[in-house]
Amino acid sequence: MKLARFSFEGKAEVYNGVIEGDFIHTYSGSPFEQIEILQEKYALHEVKLLSPIIPRHIIGIGKNFVAEGSIKPPMPELPIFFYKPITTVIGPDDPILFPSSVTEAKFEAEVAIVIGKTAHAITPDEASNYILGSTIANDVGAFQFFHEEGHWTVGKAFDTFCPLGPYIDTEFDYNNARIIARLNGKELQNSTMEQIITPIHEMISYISGFMTLMPGDVILTGTPAGADFMRAGDTIECIVDGLGTLSNTVQQR
Repeated sequence: MKLARFSFEGKAEVYNGVIEGDFIHTYSGSPFEQIEILQEKYALHEVKLLSPIIPRHIIGIGKNFVAEGSIKPPMPELPIFFYKPITTVIGPDDPILFPSSVTEAKFEAEVAIVIGKTAHAITPDEASNYILGSTIANDVGAFQFFHEEGHWTVGKAFDTFCPLGPYIDTEFDYNNARIIARLNGKELQNSTMEQIITPIHEMISYISGFMTLMPGDVILTGTPAGADFMRAGDTIECIVDGLGTLSNTVQQR
């Protein structure tokens, strides 16, 4: 299923829906328990897709891909993890807003994993049983706010710095994903999950060993080589074959 959240232009109400072809069907219930698809459906061009989830927590991993043709190192004993607050989350076509202190920030197209049930100290072999589905993320970072001691929180935490969407696919094969990013139409990232260093199931297992993962948590799984800087006026498209396109413009506040 392709799970989405949506609204209508000029209205505050938010609805849950399942995308089928060019239509979205509303549903009741929780995607973490059971849903019931309702009779109401709308053409996708009639609605505005929102971030497909409002996460409980957002955990990212750094330096998790090698360039095509490079020798892949062994999985590190201590991967580089970081945290993004939920105020970073925006949806498809929403603007990424730079405060006055930021003139450029790096885009990072990624596969994002949405956790479907509580996970504590699980094994890598168990990890797939705890996944609701996959979506696309743009892990935006203002590198001038990365601390020289290696702390990334400030640079990763600005409001609007985590676009998610356009939907959560509960059946997507993330192990064979191809990740692409286009800045103003120019392709700068294009690689597959074969270049990942810490695989997704290992990542979920590792995180669950130091914090309990909850339904709705989002894990950003890393970005391929080619990520670059964007500035006000730019349009960034993050594409994952089979998951669609997440497009956002950049604006200065």
